Amino acid sequence: MRLELENVLREIEKAIVGKRAVIEKILTALLAEGHILLDDVPGVGKTTMAVALSRSMELAYQRVQFTPDVLPSDITGFSIYDKNSGAFVYRPGAISHANLLLGDEINRASSKTQSALLEAMEERQVTVDGATYPLACPFMVIATQNSVGTAGTQLLPYAQMDRFLVRLSMGYPDHDAQMAMLRARQTENPLDRVESALDRDGLLRLQRETRAVTVKDSVLDYITRLTMASRESDAFEVGVSPRGALFLNRMAKARAYLEDRDYAAPADVQAVFHDVCAHRVILSRKARMDGVTTRQALDALLAAVKNPDRGDAR
Repeated sequence: MRLELENVLREIEKAIVGKRAVIEKILTALLAEGHILLDDVPGVGKTTMAVALSRSMELAYQRVQFTPDVLPSDITGFSIYDKNSGAFVYRPGAISHANLLLGDEINRASSKTQSALLEAMEERQVTVDGATYPLACPFMVIATQNSVGTAGTQLLPYAQMDRFLVRLSMGYPDHDAQMAMLRARQTENPLDRVESALDRDGLLRLQRETRAVTVKDSVLDYITRLTMASRESDAFEVGVSPRGALFLNRMAKARAYLEDRDYAAPADVQAVFHDVCAHRVILSRKARMDGVTTRQALDALLAAVKNPDRGDAR
């Protein structure tokens, strides 16, 4: 792993213990300039992860606790009449100056409020009363939703799920990690010890270098055949979208960069395939009746689609 990112990871691990694999995936998504959906049970450190990430990279951080009464204008901002100037003046919302926006329990907001994020996530801008305002750069959304206690929640529409680069789950800590967590919190909050290991300009440089990672046609063909196979498979009612193919390419490049390579290989595509694609597909009725899981169906695609020779990736 590159030294700058290793330093960032060490800072985050001051607050999040025993979750190196998940942290690496989050850093990979950040390099790929994508958004993350953390889907897990309550209390496993989703919010702590977002705060630690923002502090380790000097990112302007905003948190929105989504509830049914949160309005789209709370997110995007609104225009108000100024009697002194005789004109409407834009008042920024929570998203306007954030490099990292944490949308906590996003599925508790109304569909209208959830949709307020679509333009921001896709185009890095918000439009209010016909005027468009660019967002800060870099910009990333980490949204959380709980898989339990779903009374009164609104499922994210497919169009919004498709905007998230990856869907990740942190899971419960093992015995040693939970013991370390308990010891660390006896007298202090470990978040207070998280320091900056990379500034925003440094992150933007890493993102530019990630975009420059080489992906040969053999790997692009592999991505194309995988995603097209998902659309043709009887196991899926809805396959991976073209946006999903683009995101799969970006995540493969970011994984290669994280591992200090300037080219992406088929192994990079395979390593990120489930995280990028699992929330973009919908199982067919037959697959569900046969007890097939999404992971099993995606594994079948990886097994069925020919993997190009590693040497072709360079």
